[in-house]
Amino acid sequence: MTAVLATAVLLLATGCSSGDDRTPAGQRGSASTTAAPSGSATGGPPSPTGPPAKGSVKVVSTLTEGLKSPWGVAALPDGDLLVASRDEGTITRVDAEGGKKTVIGSVPGVAPGGEGGLLGLAVSPSFASDHQVYAYFTTESDNRIARMLYDEKKPAERQLGAPDTVLRGIPKGVVHNGGRIAFGPDKMLYAGTGETGDTGLAQDKKSLGGKILRMTPDGRPVHGNPEADSVVYSYGHRNVQGLAWDSDKRLWAAEFGQNTWDELNLIEPGKNYGWPEVEGKAGEAGFVDPVAQWKTADASPSGIAYAEGSIWMASLRGERLWRIPLAGTKLAGEPQAFLDGKYGRLRTVLSAGGDKVWLVTSETDTRGTPGPGDDRILRLEVR
Repeated sequence: MTAVLATAVLLLATGCSSGDDRTPAGQRGSASTTAAPSGSATGGPPSPTGPPAKGSVKVVSTLTEGLKSPWGVAALPDGDLLVASRDEGTITRVDAEGGKKTVIGSVPGVAPGGEGGLLGLAVSPSFASDHQVYAYFTTESDNRIARMLYDEKKPAERQLGAPDTVLRGIPKGVVHNGGRIAFGPDKMLYAGTGETGDTGLAQDKKSLGGKILRMTPDGRPVHGNPEADSVVYSYGHRNVQGLAWDSDKRLWAAEFGQNTWDELNLIEPGKNYGWPEVEGKAGEAGFVDPVAQWKTADASPSGIAYAEGSIWMASLRGERLWRIPLAGTKLAGEPQAFLDGKYGRLRTVLSAGGDKVWLVTSETDTRGTPGPGDDRILRLEVR
């Protein structure tokens, strides 16, 4: 009972809108293939350049169903998808054409609990030669990043080699574990972390919590990082779960606000993104304001992807997919919401090239209201 009460106090202290909070139960809305009003989303004025101010989303098909607590997703060179189960600690390969699911293995050492477990996945940029799959996961003592050899010739469920830890010591908590990892255009590994509810970690440059990290594939600091001996790339973050690069190789990140504003940020090395001193746009010296912000009930963003000139942002509490059109470093128009309530909580978006996007739902993460078929991967056409 004491442990339960402690967990409840921690959740209240960190704000109900951490983004993985429970949405009131109710009926899902109807499909939306036309733009919904942007509501409380705010950004800069429209620009004459960039993608059209208004876009569209079409759900082409459901690739697969019956996934349990899906979180991280990564595409293999042949287009098939690897999907992490946060709570089961397994990685499943999903055929990109027919949707067939094959469990390729479990990640040893995963300790699921709260918002922790097996989280982000990434495929090595040299996968054709090294066959390495990277995972961000929660253990009994920390969050860490490890890589595993993927041998497709072995029997199903035994195709993953032993984890080789490349970075350990990322703070863990019941909430705010971050977890998204991705290789950038520079072939370096980036990770979004959370401050675990201990807000002071976000401003502590010596801590790996509340940061965006940049490292070599071996987990070492990269030349050009703000500090030569550190993997910390930016700081002052609350809980980063979305990372994506635009066509000009600029890094964008989505993160959960507490009670007021969720954020989409343009990330620059060494910059301070404000948490916990500010939330959303403050205009204060020394802090970087978000390019766009949302009321937490409308977003609570997890994964993001870049396609057709826009950032596409999956929303958990908001249960919608946001389109944020970009003109360089500014907005090309007001953000638009699609699929509002149609598929429930949305966890991960992944570009599949051109106007094709994968979208992963998150109704079986203990905070949704799962129905028949949940969770699923949807194939979208966007513009």
